[in-house]
Amino acid sequence: MTTHSNIDILPVAPLKIIAMNNCRQLGEQVSEILHNIRTSSKRTVHFSEEVRGYIQDDYLVSYHMETHHTGERHAVIDDTIRGCDLFIMTDVVNRYSAAEGTPKHGYMTPDEHIMDLKRIIAACHGTAHRINVIMPYLYAGRYNNRKNYADIFGQFKYVIENMRNPLNGLYFHAIDTSKEAFWCDKVTGLSQHSWLRAIGWYAMALLDTLDKTDNSDHKFDAECKMLQDAFVDLIDSMLKYQDESGMWYQVVNYGGMDKNYLETSGSSIMAYAILMGVRMGFLPESYRAYAEKAIDGICDKYLSTKEGEMSLGGICLVAGLGGKGRRPGTYDYYMSEPVVEDDAKGVGPFLLAYTEMLSYKNKQ
Repeated sequence: MTTHSNIDILPVAPLKIIAMNNCRQLGEQVSEILHNIRTSSKRTVHFSEEVRGYIQDDYLVSYHMETHHTGERHAVIDDTIRGCDLFIMTDVVNRYSAAEGTPKHGYMTPDEHIMDLKRIIAACHGTAHRINVIMPYLYAGRYNNRKNYADIFGQFKYVIENMRNPLNGLYFHAIDTSKEAFWCDKVTGLSQHSWLRAIGWYAMALLDTLDKTDNSDHKFDAECKMLQDAFVDLIDSMLKYQDESGMWYQVVNYGGMDKNYLETSGSSIMAYAILMGVRMGFLPESYRAYAEKAIDGICDKYLSTKEGEMSLGGICLVAGLGGKGRRPGTYDYYMSEPVVEDDAKGVGPFLLAYTEMLSYKNKQ
């Protein structure tokens, strides 16, 4: 039997957790479980002597946000984290978390959660021994007797009913429910265009939610059918706009417009979603050809080898609405964002799609 000395399994540093307000309850549960495990473990006697802070009553570190008169915000860490192995927990899709340290009392968007995460990381940089980020998405979905399922399915229902364009089956990039944002339609709250990558993310979200939903008792049959129908409808709508190359355009339904281009990340996501939809039984086997055509199109147009290294181009670096740059969501705006190579937002989905395709072929 192999034995290990304590040094092989010692924690790298005292453990601390910053649970952002969007998943504070989960952070408290993790802290309590850690305390119980470490106080009952047979290793405790050795580790408590060799590692400072191995056993703590509470592993959570508090923080708060401060806002300057200029409107800029920064994070303040209330407890010491010097030399600690720090874990930051955040649920960026928790829409019930209000912004801290600002007069605004509205719910936070995923982008706002991400910005607060960056502020916390900046405040910890150079102090913590190591910084780790854990991002559970709507973690309560599988806990607490599925009490958050109504909220999860309710969000999808709202998107289906309010963001789908009934004329073509595509979805608009964003909606402002207050109808106050400068970029939105003042009657509908919708943005102007259908952005490819946003539609791709939505397709993946539909499938991931269906895959992870605990519906063993068939209590949520109607809700699951709603998501499945929305996914199939979206794919059928998107296939009408698939280019001869197999790819899709940055602004999906304006393929003939000047400056519009075939975009890699969104096309990769759509290929992955179609393949996953076939594997899960939501789409007929014949749809696999559409996904493989998209993958071939990406490889032909944007995958290249430079000095022995593979490179993937045609990736929109970023696109959003509002913010510091007052991004208006016009057609010209989507054409103005940088198109780059080898960005993770394109490489990652491409690898997902290609892996899904190879997995199927290797089973044949």
